[in-house]
Amino acid sequence: MRKHSVSIAGHRTSITLEDAFMDALRQMAAERGIAVAALIAEIDSAQATPGNLSSAIRVAVLDWALNRHVSASGETSKD
Repeated sequence: MRKHSVSIAGHRTSITLEDAFMDALRQMAAERGIAVAALIAEIDSAQATPGNLSSAIRVAVLDWALNRHVSASGETSKD
């Protein structure tokens, strides 16, 4: 686990993420052609109930990874 400082909407905050989640977050941002800080700001603003940003990032990374797996395997969502 490592702490990372980011600036969101003009204020500094820190998140604590495992290296694997930070690497995936960087890959997500690169695929979308946006900065990591911009992606974090999107994740933060999408939270229905403001809470733990690090947890919200982990959930977003998991969702992204699962959707990539489903797309790559040709599976369809069961929802």
